[in-house]
Amino acid sequence: MTDEGCSDVTSALKSNPSHLRELDLSRNKLGDSGVKNLSDLLKKPKFKLEKLQLSNCSVTEEGYKALASALRSNPSHLIELDLTGNDPGQSGVKQLNDLLQDPDCQLKTLRFLSPAAEKACRYVNRVVGENPFLQRKLNLSGHKLGDTRVNQIAALLQDKHCQLNTLTLSGCSITEKQSLILTSALKSNPSHLRELNLTGNNLGNTGVKHLCAVLKDPHCKLERLRLICCDMTDEGCSDVTSALKSNPSHLRELDLSGNKLGDSGVKNLSDLLMNPQFKLEKLQLVSLYCTAITV
Repeated sequence: MTDEGCSDVTSALKSNPSHLRELDLSRNKLGDSGVKNLSDLLKKPKFKLEKLQLSNCSVTEEGYKALASALRSNPSHLIELDLTGNDPGQSGVKQLNDLLQDPDCQLKTLRFLSPAAEKACRYVNRVVGENPFLQRKLNLSGHKLGDTRVNQIAALLQDKHCQLNTLTLSGCSITEKQSLILTSALKSNPSHLRELNLTGNNLGNTGVKHLCAVLKDPHCKLERLRLICCDMTDEGCSDVTSALKSNPSHLRELDLSGNKLGDSGVKNLSDLLMNPQFKLEKLQLVSLYCTAITV
């Protein structure tokens, strides 16, 4: 079915709206036009739909905007909404977030992620009690993730809907191997992240090298990076400074405390600080194993 068929369906339902409780139009080419017709129906007080499924219906930002507007006009009935497989654009997730802030909104289930990311989101919700896609922050500090959880978090990070700007995984027992999985996910979707904290994980120089592939990406706009006590030596520090030399303008805070950087690592940092494009405002190097700091 296309938007034309959706228009006929909504027109028919307008003449007899009060009994329908569940509507599944998934995997049809409704587009924004079809969803806008449906949104006009959702605004009607007599329309008491409880479950609406619109997965893989070619809905974009405009369609999300129309849906959110309609549901704000008549928020009290819908309890389940499935938008999996559509593209909300930059503001689509914000439209959903604004809708969920409405105290009259009764939505209990909202789906718009890939299946793998949805599993990760359910785990995150159990641990931190919030939806990271709507709150923009994810803090799993102190939870030993293991391979299964790391893979789930990676799936969540690379989902096109993910717009996390703060990721804190301090003390999560992340290994060098797992750091490759996480950083590969971040590299596929780097533009939203502004703060990353991997403190207290066993990254080593190899894990830090994986992270440097993200830092080099011109789409990476990271502003705060914490790698405290990550088993890094001067080799890892050299990789970090090399990566930041190629993409220096965004980072404002860097904390490498508790690593064995030595004089060589600090000298590499000193060279980076001389770069006029490097706008760092805060640098922490506590408990370094070096004989002289010449920053």
